[in-house]
Amino acid sequence: MKPQLTLFVREYCHLCQQMLGQLQAYQAKFLLNVVDIEDDDATEERYGQLIPVLMAGDEEICHYHLNTQRLDAYLAKFS
Repeated sequence: MKPQLTLFVREYCHLCQQMLGQLQAYQAKFLLNVVDIEDDDATEERYGQLIPVLMAGDEEICHYHLNTQRLDAYLAKFS
């Protein structure tokens, strides 16, 4: 079973679009849920200064830029 990750973004954020594009190389390894933080005040308050934020449940994998080492380490748990 593929792990499910969540990417918290803002629609107009260039870093968000960049990370989303980089994650395409991994698309076969996990399911990705993309959440616009502007749709939820509590989520925006929690992640507003960190976006984009890539999460695995409550575990933060990275923010601002894709950390491929941390993502690979997380995904290795499912291999």
